[in-house]
Amino acid sequence: MERNFEKPKDIKQVSETIWEIPTSFKKGMLVPARIYATKKLLDGMDAGVFNQVTNVACLPGIQNYAFCMPDGHWGYGFPIGGVAAFDSETGVISPGGIGFDINCGMRLVTTNLTFKDVQPKLKELVDTMFKTVPSGVGSRGFVSATKPQFTEIMSDGSKWCVENGLGWKEDLERTEGYGKIDWADPEKVSSKALERGIKQLGTLGSGNHYLEIQVARAENIFDEKIAKRFGIHTPEQVVVMVHCGSRGFGHQIGTDYLRIFEEAMKKYKIEVFDRELACAPFQSNEGQDYYKAMACAANMAFANRQVILHRIREGFSKVFRTDAEKLDMHMVYDVAHNVAKLEEHIVDGKKKKLIVHRKGSTRAFPPNHPELARLYKETGQPVIIGGSMETGSFLLVGTQKAMDETFGSTAHGSGRTMSRAAAKHLVRGEQLQKDMEKNGIYVKATSMPGLAEEAGFAYKDINDVIDAVSKAGISKPVISLKPVGNIKG
Repeated sequence: MERNFEKPKDIKQVSETIWEIPTSFKKGMLVPARIYATKKLLDGMDAGVFNQVTNVACLPGIQNYAFCMPDGHWGYGFPIGGVAAFDSETGVISPGGIGFDINCGMRLVTTNLTFKDVQPKLKELVDTMFKTVPSGVGSRGFVSATKPQFTEIMSDGSKWCVENGLGWKEDLERTEGYGKIDWADPEKVSSKALERGIKQLGTLGSGNHYLEIQVARAENIFDEKIAKRFGIHTPEQVVVMVHCGSRGFGHQIGTDYLRIFEEAMKKYKIEVFDRELACAPFQSNEGQDYYKAMACAANMAFANRQVILHRIREGFSKVFRTDAEKLDMHMVYDVAHNVAKLEEHIVDGKKKKLIVHRKGSTRAFPPNHPELARLYKETGQPVIIGGSMETGSFLLVGTQKAMDETFGSTAHGSGRTMSRAAAKHLVRGEQLQKDMEKNGIYVKATSMPGLAEEAGFAYKDINDVIDAVSKAGISKPVISLKPVGNIKG
């Protein structure tokens, strides 16, 4: 698809961090499009993002606005960083608004170790993790599930793992939706998807997925009270972050239903500007089938990260010769950022059931939201935003303003500024690995070209993204986390 688009000339600045493209910009827009960004981030956005977010604004049943978060960049159909909510009765569901890596998400784990404890063993720790958690294209996990077991995983997500000795009971309360989406139906998943997913439990995959050893430094804490509530309370405390999703399983489900939806659009007389926005009415048989299959992929992704957490705990126990319980390896949270969920939101002063699409966007529910576990009722939902492997990441919490303005959504990461191919032209993986080690970050990677694709300069400055969501009030920073060890596919 051609990406030679011009940025809108009639974009309106609503506030310091909100930019609105009116419905007059493109024939067929049902609602305006809104981009959350500082002027600096807006100016740096690919013009194609503006085309994609306004295409989304044309989809049937869309409510309020089509959104793009400050980490937004070109994606498949929707921009990555896209948020859109559709009326559950008259609206559509679109795989392009969820992404191929269904329930790609973040998991953050604490320890009671300090950097002083870890530094002498850092290389051993990273090397152990590299062996313990398989990474790279086509990687296979150490946990082999039978078809009946994988069917249970599709239905029960993290719950299956905990019940089978691959986690702690408390992990479920610390996972979005308790690690399980109830409406999953394995009957809606193809045999090809099942074959791709059944051997991938406990694997990182490739691309921007990672397992990272990080340090929580006292000078980087923005809200000490909430940080302590989440288990981060010691100067130079070491934490672990994981970023991955449903691997080839979710990708195949997305591929399968895009083909089905292309035919469904003819049946339901739906026209879109971009075939990548293939969709079906949410209440149609096709729409409901995809929703149930998508939930299976989301549950597999929760289980995948749960198995990875189990392996991380084993790895730390091995290196430090101490039980994971004694190392206080508690999970802060696990949050999804590629999923669609049926939620209740206020539209035009009335509560409505909406199918909320978040693609490269994180749920950011406020304090006292009924869907939050007791642990987060006072603080609001933890939000984990990953930066590049050279810069660091952030832990934030959700806010009421996000609930009021963006259907309880915020950013999910740094957001790319260039293609993977462009990044590989600018640096070799071997050199990047050496440079990172000089800067105090020990990295292991399955592929050196894959490592080059993830160089820090290929991403927006994470501090700029956090600045934008903080100024917009759609999430509140708690602490920034600096990398010292990294595993890439």
